Amino acid sequence: MSIVMTRETEMRPHPKALEAQELMARGRLSRRSFIRVAALTGMSAAAAYAMAGLPTPVYAQTIGNVPFQNPDDDPQEGGIIKVGMQVQKMDDPATYAWTEASNQTRHILEYLTYTTPDNVTHPMLAESWEASDDLTEWTFYIRRGVRWHNGEELVADHIRFNVERWCDPALGSSNLGLASIAAMLEEVESDDDTDEDEDAAPKLVKRLREDAVEVVDDHTIRFRLSRPVLSFPEDMYNYPTAIVHPSFKAPFSDNPIGTGPFALAELVVGQRCILKRVREIDEEPFQYWGGAVFLDEIHYYDVPEDTQLTSFASGDIDAIFEFGVEQMELAQALDGNILSTRTAQTLCLRFQIDQEPWTDKRVRQAFVKACDNAAMLPQVFPESGDVGWNHHVSPIHPEYFPLPKLERDVEAAKALLAEAGQENLEVTVACGKTDGPWQQTVCEIVRDQVKEAGITLNINIMATAKYWEIWKDTPFGATQWTHRPLGTMALSLGYRTGVPWNETHYSNPEFDAALDEAETILDAQKRKAAMEKVEKILQDDAVMVQPIFRPVYTISSKKVHGYPAHPSQYHQFNKVWIER
Repeated sequence: MSIVMTRETEMRPHPKALEAQELMARGRLSRRSFIRVAALTGMSAAAAYAMAGLPTPVYAQTIGNVPFQNPDDDPQEGGIIKVGMQVQKMDDPATYAWTEASNQTRHILEYLTYTTPDNVTHPMLAESWEASDDLTEWTFYIRRGVRWHNGEELVADHIRFNVERWCDPALGSSNLGLASIAAMLEEVESDDDTDEDEDAAPKLVKRLREDAVEVVDDHTIRFRLSRPVLSFPEDMYNYPTAIVHPSFKAPFSDNPIGTGPFALAELVVGQRCILKRVREIDEEPFQYWGGAVFLDEIHYYDVPEDTQLTSFASGDIDAIFEFGVEQMELAQALDGNILSTRTAQTLCLRFQIDQEPWTDKRVRQAFVKACDNAAMLPQVFPESGDVGWNHHVSPIHPEYFPLPKLERDVEAAKALLAEAGQENLEVTVACGKTDGPWQQTVCEIVRDQVKEAGITLNINIMATAKYWEIWKDTPFGATQWTHRPLGTMALSLGYRTGVPWNETHYSNPEFDAALDEAETILDAQKRKAAMEKVEKILQDDAVMVQPIFRPVYTISSKKVHGYPAHPSQYHQFNKVWIER
């Protein structure tokens, strides 16, 4: 029987967990999908794995008091891990758009939950949670004894402070696009009265409902949603949901108070980020709630991408954030542990559909039809990765529905352009090389493909930092999106009407409603069936060319134990240790 854990450790079956158990028994839900669902409803990962008849992987152990390493290992305390990764500014965690910045912060700030590489969500700052039978009310029990670095205890009111911050439309946090947060919002007239046109329609904004968040007591907080959402705990490990102290003012690096085992010692953007273990607060020993932490320090060094493996080979760094497929031969020649992960990381050559020439759907359709998505993957990632079909849901997502493969049709593309009066279409795509040359390679392949339809595609290669300054504003951009454990999560963040990260300016009520429905369905086959409509609407509206889901490669020294290979590339070093 599946269970939900409460603060008083009472247990009761949750209908969704029982439904998942029954579906698993009938073969309509995989064992691994059952584990994910059981964990979301509050069951411990160990219990869920046992019920599914699967061994619990070492990386699925809880952070609190249980190491991530194999039981046979004998972790050594102390030492410094040196990692090659772009070092970025640490401004406002709620508005981060970079995994790297969140990795620098992740060792200081923590989350209500965390999701391991097996797509199972575990307690972190919340020691447990429970959901109402209809999944519209979620109660989180905040872990007792968690201390901020200024000595204060973490309480439920601090969580409310963070949620209220995320929901402030003036902040522009991408968290507004999360299904769980969106279900706590209401649409109201804006307080902005700068519009001098008295006849203009009232400007509407989304704000947090007054009854959406309730602090029950110091260690209990309840969220009331306007619609069922199963993924609430999963949403709470989205990287901009890090929990900051109520005294927070940007930039975070100026006053980095957290609950994690490390503190910021030095930050030089573009050079280094040094983190050191928190040993004491006001001359009193600091007891980290999560048990043993082995490293003394974490050093991130901004080593150029093309020399990271060289620096690794020379021993200057112990691990790197990632290396490109073009560097695989060199990596294989080095004395290290190569880690690879299949991911939902992708590149979207997306059109801003309220900007010319993309306002004309025929032009967008022509561009899409001139592309051969299936032909691109073997040219970029010949041994791994997945083909994308212009709807942003990956084959590794549990709700993925395999639509019919798109067939390239150059003649149809030409006809559409002629019909739209755009026979000699010339456009420019902005491309930022975020993590190696593969994005530029994809753009160049697209350029050569669409040329056959009479389209001239110019590529504006931009410095990474420059691209991220304009990514939401450029009419045509090649934007890399990181991995999310669910396809619905990526779609909610990027394509719902009015969400902050909707870079295409796409707005389709039919799509929003279909996505709402899909997010509530547990039965794997029914959920996939519902996703057919979601994927097809987005694909038919031709808002992007999204041809590839890429693999991620990294390498670590053999003296490093427990280095994570996470599809989101999240660094959680609580249980990493170094042989000395």
